[in-house]
Amino acid sequence: KIQYENLTIRQAEVADAKQLAAWWNDGAVMAHAGFPNGLGTTEEEVIKDLRMVIEESDRLIGECNYRNVADDVAEIGIKICEIDCQNRGVGRKVLSMLIGWLFRNGYSKIVLDTNLTNTRAHHVYELLGFHKVRTNIDSWKDQLGKYTLYFFLIGIYIRVACYTS
Repeated sequence: KIQYENLTIRQAEVADAKQLAAWWNDGAVMAHAGFPNGLGTTEEEVIKDLRMVIEESDRLIGECNYRNVADDVAEIGIKICEIDCQNRGVGRKVLSMLIGWLFRNGYSKIVLDTNLTNTRAHHVYELLGFHKVRTNIDSWKDQLGKYTLYFFLIGIYIRVACYTS
């Protein structure tokens, strides 16, 4: 569990599956990831892939995850799913919390990819010290069969100031 002020990142539990499934099936939440019709998943399927959830004052507001991609390299992802929690700096704090935790737990490099059109997220990543490494054009089709998503990989090579508990 990672905490800072009223924000908590914790391992998702079976009880969170209903909310996670609702987000994953909501095209408005999932469009940035190439799923404008949502994932069409069930709570049972979500339970098989529980990630971490983000809480603000004990209310579920989003999800995040990380995976080991090489020695001391983690790939991260984040979604602030509740609209009223977006554009308030919550994502930046959560990213900083997660990155700080990863550094404290032996990682020295963090990578991620994002939709090229998601300029709001790019701004946050740059504020946290990420740098553009490459652009992958037409590398993935969305669920409508369109090559509309252009991802670029960003890596962080230095430790940044992070929110910590």
